[in-house]
Amino acid sequence: MDRRELLAAAGLFGLVACSPAPESPASPTTVPPQPLQKGPASASPPVQEIQQRMPDDLREQVASLMHVGVASFDDARAKVEAGVGGIFITSWADPAMLTQPGRDIHELKRIAGRPLMVSIDFEGGRVQRHSQILGSFPAPGALAAQGESGVQETASAIGRSLSAHGITVDFAPVLDVDGAGLHVVGDRSFSADPQTAGALGAAFARGLMEAGVRPVYKHFPGHGRASGDTHAGGAVTPALPEIKEHDLASFAQALERTPHASVMLGHMIVPGLGDSLPSSLNPAAYRLLRYGDYPGGRGYRGLTFTDDLTGMRAITDKYPLDQAVSQAIAAGADQALWSNGTDPNGVIDAVVQRVRNQEIPQERITAAVFRVARAHSL
Repeated sequence: MDRRELLAAAGLFGLVACSPAPESPASPTTVPPQPLQKGPASASPPVQEIQQRMPDDLREQVASLMHVGVASFDDARAKVEAGVGGIFITSWADPAMLTQPGRDIHELKRIAGRPLMVSIDFEGGRVQRHSQILGSFPAPGALAAQGESGVQETASAIGRSLSAHGITVDFAPVLDVDGAGLHVVGDRSFSADPQTAGALGAAFARGLMEAGVRPVYKHFPGHGRASGDTHAGGAVTPALPEIKEHDLASFAQALERTPHASVMLGHMIVPGLGDSLPSSLNPAAYRLLRYGDYPGGRGYRGLTFTDDLTGMRAITDKYPLDQAVSQAIAAGADQALWSNGTDPNGVIDAVVQRVRNQEIPQERITAAVFRVARAHSL
């Protein structure tokens, strides 16, 4: 068996281990965005075809799991040339990246010469980065009054704007259920009712996918009733049984309707889930998602992101970046996200060394790389 066959076997092993259930541009003026998902029956390409797109080199594999913030075209170019899987357009990024021909995202994709995820935080309302260029839209809490069709129509307009500027991934919508009187999430949530939040979140996701933009549901397993904001420090949710019955209902609803959407794991600690770790670093949280071990849950085979591993004190107060990234990938993350300007090369090297030391199983890397390659084909 040659190296690629070994890689394929390892990838299938990791994929099966993590996923028990089946899974159901050039100039924007000349090439319309292509829908990310044509319908519930959409299928990914054959496994062998996906495997052929996967890098063989360990360092390239690890680099493809990094999703890093960028501040300018030159900064982004250096990180793309380091082989990262995705770049995140931060709120402080030079707006010229979105508008200047020859030094914009489309040019970065040309330089990359490979599939590259380009992401942004764009929910509407108070979280809509670079709205002076990309447009301004209502907050989810206000948008909810328009019902599913109105939410989908608005999200489709958002998606068309993002896609026209080269953005392929939107860290939205929020599926957190707003807790009465807590205001942790506030109008970023569609509803205090989990079924409504899930249905409207799925409508938002469909709108983005119509425009060829990947939606990312957040913040699994639910931030709405946490004890605080993970930007400011550690936060604890209600105990796992209560989370399963209430907060996870929105994820069950949305993932049933849109199984190809991605999921972001938040930094909340859930009592009763694993070893009191932030969910983004907690293997038990990824297993909960993958196995759908909650009412209405289903086996999830899609792409997982961490929340920001540098801009949030729930992580930075306890973990240096290379440790947080390594722990997240070992736990089950497919894309380790960080927003600050840290050079990815040192982090990549640290993760590679942990794989070689058998602190992170090669099967975990291979399964994540497979999911990244598959995501580019959907």
